[in-house]
Amino acid sequence: MLRSIRLLHRGSSMEATSSPPRPLLTSMVKNGILILVFYGFSITLTFCNKKYITMYPYPLSMTICHLLVKFCLAWLLRSLLQWWRQTPRPELPWRPYIKRVALTGVAGSLDIGLSNWSFEFISISLYTMTKSSAVVFILLFAIVFRIEERRWSLIAVVLLISTGLLLFTYKSTQFHTGGFLLVLLASFVSGARWTAAQVATQRAELGLANPVDMIYHVQPWMILALLPLAVVFEGVEVGTTANAFRADSAEAALRTLGALTGGALLAFGLEFSEYLLIHHTSSLTLSVSGIFKEICTIYLASQIHSDPITVVNWIGMFTCLSGIGLHCVLKFGRQARLEIRSARTITSLAKVVGYLAILLIIANLLLGII
Repeated sequence: MLRSIRLLHRGSSMEATSSPPRPLLTSMVKNGILILVFYGFSITLTFCNKKYITMYPYPLSMTICHLLVKFCLAWLLRSLLQWWRQTPRPELPWRPYIKRVALTGVAGSLDIGLSNWSFEFISISLYTMTKSSAVVFILLFAIVFRIEERRWSLIAVVLLISTGLLLFTYKSTQFHTGGFLLVLLASFVSGARWTAAQVATQRAELGLANPVDMIYHVQPWMILALLPLAVVFEGVEVGTTANAFRADSAEAALRTLGALTGGALLAFGLEFSEYLLIHHTSSLTLSVSGIFKEICTIYLASQIHSDPITVVNWIGMFTCLSGIGLHCVLKFGRQARLEIRSARTITSLAKVVGYLAILLIIANLLLGII
């Protein structure tokens, strides 16, 4: 599996290097729109999942329902695209389907399922900051897959983020060991998920560049991985609760069904925007986007849900974000040095500045500064 991931990455890197640069303004506008869509779905789904858990306290079963709806929706959209364009959609044979997609699917199901499960125990602010540690695991998996080289700067990034994480959770009134460990485990598998997903979506011969096709192929693996856990931990309760199969009225059943369907639609939109963003941008853009998204989510959580955040917690948050920011700067520095040879450094710098300007405006609007 590790060998296949490395081969995938080499192929996608060669393709990305040989492709001609796109017009700057078009690239900035398109990627800015992608980031806006990603922000909207991600922040909205975070708050909705926290609310849904109080209505339907079975996070694993809820995630299974979301996955089923996403698969059906992806199948419907693929059928419509095939009918409209009169061209068949990609169907992976079993061998590449197992080797190239299984890791993304299994890791993705655990990432989403464990994240939703943690909402039973911890606040949105603590969840958001803990989940931001995923960048550490993405970095570690990149080293394991030999996508990144081992450097002292990477150790500094890991130490900053880890220290910030400890400070943020220090004496938190909402701290729960079990919930914290669930999010931390979700962050770990998230590293494997996005490392595998990036190289899979950028591999031309797989034909999974379209997010609809990627979602369609990934969902079965996600359902197979999460279903046993849902049955073991929640099976009996789901079968006997008034929130599901033993609803005492049609209104209660429809309310539950509506909440699950609404969450599934948001989850589909989020996954669609994530795969689209991964395919069209670099990991630098994703990291920078994540920095501002975490700030916005934490601030909104403190305002909407009155999540308590102390001065030490804020110091921890900015320490963690400074580590992520250092990773972004180092990443851009390496890209810039490589692109000097091809006379594209100015264009690349302008792109990054453009992304930062767009994201800064979004963050300020959400925080009410301007």
